Amino acid sequence: MDAIWLSGADWLAVLRIGLGLWWLESWRHKDKKAWFERGTGIAWAADVAAKHRWTAVRSGFDVMVAPRPRTMAYVVVYAELAVGLGLVVGFLTPAALVGGLLLNVLYFTLMIHDWAEQGQNAMMALISLVAFFAMSWQVWSVDAALGWFS
Repeated sequence: MDAIWLSGADWLAVLRIGLGLWWLESWRHKDKKAWFERGTGIAWAADVAAKHRWTAVRSGFDVMVAPRPRTMAYVVVYAELAVGLGLVVGFLTPAALVGGLLLNVLYFTLMIHDWAEQGQNAMMALISLVAFFAMSWQVWSVDAALGWFS
């Protein structure tokens, strides 16, 4: 594979790191006090889920999220942080890529009618797939330094 300036593997690492920075920005801009103390993030998601036209989304939210809004707020916020850090430093990269992909699929499904969010979720999911199947952890990562996932 020919590439300009960096090798193909290096460019895939750049893509992985960029995706990680995107997740970190998603985590950074959240108002954690509002999410954790007032429950705004989960309350917003509950409102979206309640109006969702797919029964599976409404019932899934009612079973998994609604009974434990505080816990789920922490899960969402810290999952974004963990995925972002894992991708930026390349630590447990395959798990971070799969975790990020699952978050994007959940966000995409919940907000299926919000076209403003769909482009972001689709592109992040696509980058996750490319980075996973191209094994983007082979360079510029803690995983590579430790000889993991080779």
